[in-house]
Amino acid sequence: MQQTLVDQGRPGFWSGMSLWKKIIIGMVLGVIVGAFMGPDAEILKPIGTLFINAIKMLIVPLVFCSLVVGVTSMQDTRKMGRIGLKAVVLYLGTTAVAISIGLGMGTLFAPGEGINMVTTDTAAIAKDAPPLIQTLLNIIPKNPINALAAGNILQIIFFALGLGIALTLCGEKGQPAVKVFEALAEGMYKLTELVMKLAPYGVFGLMAWVAGKYGVDILMPLIQVIAVVYIGCLIHVLVFYTGLVAVVGRLSPVRYLKGLLNPAAVAFTTTSSSGTLPATIKAAREELGVSKGISSFVLPLGATINMDGTALYQGVCALFIAQAFGVDLAMSDYLLIIMTSTLASIGTAGVPGAGLIMLSLVLTTVGLPMEGLAIVAGIDRILDMARTTVNVCGDMMVSLLVGKSENEVDEAIYNRESAEGELETA
Repeated sequence: MQQTLVDQGRPGFWSGMSLWKKIIIGMVLGVIVGAFMGPDAEILKPIGTLFINAIKMLIVPLVFCSLVVGVTSMQDTRKMGRIGLKAVVLYLGTTAVAISIGLGMGTLFAPGEGINMVTTDTAAIAKDAPPLIQTLLNIIPKNPINALAAGNILQIIFFALGLGIALTLCGEKGQPAVKVFEALAEGMYKLTELVMKLAPYGVFGLMAWVAGKYGVDILMPLIQVIAVVYIGCLIHVLVFYTGLVAVVGRLSPVRYLKGLLNPAAVAFTTTSSSGTLPATIKAAREELGVSKGISSFVLPLGATINMDGTALYQGVCALFIAQAFGVDLAMSDYLLIIMTSTLASIGTAGVPGAGLIMLSLVLTTVGLPMEGLAIVAGIDRILDMARTTVNVCGDMMVSLLVGKSENEVDEAIYNRESAEGELETA
C-alpha cells in the first residue's frame, strides 16, 4: 500500500519530461510517420493547425498586456529614469543590430534555397511594398481597438508603450489599472504555458504532413540553420559586443569576455535568462566591478527586455522560411522584421516559448507562412542554447557600459587580473 502511494506521487515518463524533449520526440515521430504514410499524412495536418491557431490566439493579448506591465514596472525616480533610458536605448539598439546580423547571415548563406515548399493557407506572394514614410506613419494607430482586433502588431506595440508611460506618469491614480494589467499579464503567461504543452502534438502533426508531402530531404537544411545561427551569435558577441566595450566603454574587451564565462555557461545549459540572473549579477559585481545599484537595476531589466540572441535567430529563420516557400521579401519587409523584432522583444520577454512566439509575430507581420514555425520548432532547443547565451552576454555588456557612464564601475576590480599577476611576480 505504501509503495502504491509512492508510485502515485511520481510523475509519469511523459509528464515528467522537459518540453523541449517532448518537441524533439514529436518532430522525430512526425518525420517517421510522415515518411511511412506519404501523401496520406495530410490527415494529421489539422493537429498542427490547431496548435498554430492557439499560438495566433495568444499574440495580441500577450504582447499588449506584458508590454504595458514592462513599462509600468520601471521605478519613477530621476536617477533610475536616466539609467533606465540608457539601458533601454542600448538594449533596443543592440537588438536591432542583432536582427540585422541575422538577416545578413540568412541572405549570405541562404539555408532555405532550393527547398521549394508551397502552402495553400498563406499566399506566398510578396506584397506590394508601401513607401517607407507610410510604413512609419502607420505605426501610430488611428483606432487602437481596430489595431487590436486586426492584430496589427506594430500599432499594438506603439499603443501599449504609450499607455504604459501614461499610467506611470499618473502615479497613484494609475495603480488600479496597472494591477489589472499585471493580473491579465499573469493570466496570459499561464495560458501561454498551457498552449505550449500542445507543442509536441502540433509539431508531430505538421512534421508528419511536411515529411509526407515533401519527403525527409526537407529536414537537411535545418543543420545549415543551426550552423548559421551559431556563427551569427559568435559574431555578435566576439565582434559587436567587444567592440562596444573597447570603443564606447574604453575598457579591455578580453576582461569582459573572461568575466562573462560563468553566466554564459549557466545560460547555455539552462536556456533561461531569468534563471541565470543570480550568476549574471554576481559576475557583474565581482568580475566586472559594476556597482550594486547599477547591476541590480539594469540586469533584471535586461533579463526582461533584452533578446538579442532571439532577434538574430528570427532573422535567420524568417529568411529560411521565406526562401523555403519561395517568398521574395522587399526592403520594406526587411525593415518591418527589424522593427517588429526590436519592439516585440519587450512584449514577449520572460514568456515560456518566447522564441517561437516572437517568430510567429515576425511571420504574421511580413505575411510568411506559419507552417514554417513547425519546421524550426524541432531544433528550437538547440537554437535556444545559443540565443540565451547571447542575451546574457548582452545584459553584462549593457550593465558595464551604463555603469561606466555613471562612474559606477570599479576599475580596480575590472583590471585586477593584471594586478594579481604583478603580485604573483613580486
